[in-house]
Amino acid sequence: MTRKVLLVCGILSSLLYVAATILGAMRWEGYSSTSQTVSELFAINATSRPLVVPLLLTYDVLVIAFGLGVWGSSGRKRALRVVAGLLVGYGVIGLVGPFAPMHQRGVGGTLTDTMHIVVTMVLVLFILLIIGFGAAAFGKRFRLYSIGTILALVAFGALAGLDGSRIATNLPTPWLGVKERINIGGFLLWVVVLAITLLRFRDTAVATGHPGPLAA
Repeated sequence: MTRKVLLVCGILSSLLYVAATILGAMRWEGYSSTSQTVSELFAINATSRPLVVPLLLTYDVLVIAFGLGVWGSSGRKRALRVVAGLLVGYGVIGLVGPFAPMHQRGVGGTLTDTMHIVVTMVLVLFILLIIGFGAAAFGKRFRLYSIGTILALVAFGALAGLDGSRIATNLPTPWLGVKERINIGGFLLWVVVLAITLLRFRDTAVATGHPGPLAA
């Protein structure tokens, strides 16, 4: 039962992240989810920051719990144990994010802006590693899905990165929010699929008495 609860935390974490971005956007009058980034929702002096920060911190705690659930479900799958460790690391580093915020557009950058960039880059690396090792944990369909997710993240991440200098100089960034949210959504969905897959495989193993693919 504990393992199931921890795995469900993965699904809840993705749903909470989506809720945080929607509620944060609603809290900030004039914010555009189409052209502005999620990071701007918890930027220094952003009206949405008091709401978004606690939600994102809770998200990270849920991810850490999910990582523990993945570890408990890994069996003899070494790749899943690596994924579990990376998820915990991702969650721990994510806890730093809200305390290293960027400034709002048009405000000169400081140390926190640099820290925000560094934390973001580390989190992106963790995401790619999590999906990469996760691709080797199951069969062909999950592997192809994971590879497709990585390709989408790299493509839309690169497109979003092109607008980085425009944010710093307070220039328009049409569709930046869409490109970033496709990127984030790809990982959030992958986490949900992984959680459901682990729940389904373990339930099948219990019902049939067969160790299933996780023991391979």
